[in-house]
Amino acid sequence: MESSVNIEFGLNLEVLPMSLLIRVKEIAYEEGIRRIALIGGAVRDSLLSKYHNHHWGGLKDVDLIVEGSATQLAEALQREFEASRISKLHIHKAYNTVEITIDGISIDLATARLEKYEVLAENPKVTPSSIEEDLARRDFTINSIAIDLSSLSLIDPNNGLTDLVEKKLNFIHNHSVEEDPTRIIRAARYSARLDFALSPDAIHQIKTTLKRWPWQWLHTTSPELAPSALGVRLRSETELLLTNEPWELALEYLQDWGALLLFDEGLQNDHRWQQRLLWASKLGVKPLTALIAGAEDSCALGNRLKLGEDQQRLLRDSLKLNTYLSSIKRTQDRLNWTASRWSNELEKPNWKPEAVLISICLGIENWEYLLRWWDVWRKIKPDISAHKLIEDGWDPGPKLGAELQRLREEMIDLEEE
Repeated sequence: MESSVNIEFGLNLEVLPMSLLIRVKEIAYEEGIRRIALIGGAVRDSLLSKYHNHHWGGLKDVDLIVEGSATQLAEALQREFEASRISKLHIHKAYNTVEITIDGISIDLATARLEKYEVLAENPKVTPSSIEEDLARRDFTINSIAIDLSSLSLIDPNNGLTDLVEKKLNFIHNHSVEEDPTRIIRAARYSARLDFALSPDAIHQIKTTLKRWPWQWLHTTSPELAPSALGVRLRSETELLLTNEPWELALEYLQDWGALLLFDEGLQNDHRWQQRLLWASKLGVKPLTALIAGAEDSCALGNRLKLGEDQQRLLRDSLKLNTYLSSIKRTQDRLNWTASRWSNELEKPNWKPEAVLISICLGIENWEYLLRWWDVWRKIKPDISAHKLIEDGWDPGPKLGAELQRLREEMIDLEEE
């Protein structure tokens, strides 16, 4: 049976911890769980390696789905294996899912479930289901393929194997995007990574759903009231896109589909994001923060996506800096400012120094001075210390500070001569 599965379906059993999976299946049976299946990337990527010679990146984790309680199975596994073999056990009671690591192998256990979206784009209500019903709630047909661990047979109720062979991305049902718009981000991720094309039906669903905008929350509403799929989940999916995927191609897809409207109209109409993100990579700016900086209201968007407070402050401070720099555009003598004058102007206000990096990424006018300040001027210190000046007869106080500042300004200007 294992040989036929290898040949027909492309499942490479040698890369899987089969002895452990067989023991997990046996324990599941002892707990009254009669169906358990392997799902997720291990199945999809193994099929890709057969049909498209796709590079196998190695087994990252194992996803298992059971008809029964994943929590019950995890507790049985905990009783079965010695404590030294289990290095992680985290139970998510809301969805009856479990993260467990056995012998260094990360396993995600999930209870087969149905999901009902009582409020579109919010988290769904869940009820137990069969494996086939669970597969029908997933995002794409290519991700709804499973292998029954008892028979090692393929479970493919949504014709995912056909779409995988044809290199096609299809949503499983007609309400997929309106239920969870972050599936659009995943569509861009898979399209860019796998070189798969969205089917015409999938593109139509994306565009018509965005045009209808069926969610109760709108961009004019308070960011705090945004549903999870337009807030925390959108941030999480976008971070994955920007860090683990060919992000340039993925963002091009999103813009072409009109899907950057999930963020705001400013980003959808923005054609400088590539340059901004390339600068962010050079300067060490978090890519999501750099992307958001080009939004119509970057601060509101950062709040909605629940960015960390440090990143939200950078966006706020960059906005203040940009407003200030816009005001000095009308100051004719700025063209004759010395390096020390620029340094003083950038250092006086109470904004985080890193806010300058956001402004550089945005390519605002006079960005060259900001970059020079960041790379060189801000690091220059006077070649004499306060302690030495006091030894030379200076009294501690404002005059001492002013002298140190004067000496530093001299050194900054000398650097530019």
